Amino acid sequence: MTGKLYRSGTGWRFGSDPAATPFTGLVGAEDWAIELTSEELEDFCRLFQQLAETMQAMAAELMPEEAIACELETDRIWLEASGFPDAYRLHLIVSTGRRAEGEWSAEAVPDLLQAVRSRQVF
Repeated sequence: MTGKLYRSGTGWRFGSDPAATPFTGLVGAEDWAIELTSEELEDFCRLFQQLAETMQAMAAELMPEEAIACELETDRIWLEASGFPDAYRLHLIVSTGRRAEGEWSAEAVPDLLQAVRSRQVF
């Protein structure tokens, strides 16, 4: 990525500034936010997209009323998607340095995912 990116919507915030150090990223909701290092931000984006793909793939395996929880982690970031394949919450734990925890509602996740994916385009 070459430039600044900041997006926000109802229940979510996402930003990236490669020139900022040591924290190049920002994730949050309306009432919380945490800055991430470039490594943490890369992990967050990669894991979130992998979880989104997993949740979508699980739709064919589950009954309509079945919910699921999937989690992925690195040594820096832990993410969990829980709910239904088309409507799930996302829970974040930052495991390094200042340590932090947050969660996005099922209503916020689709727009947050779109913002994360748009980061890859720039």
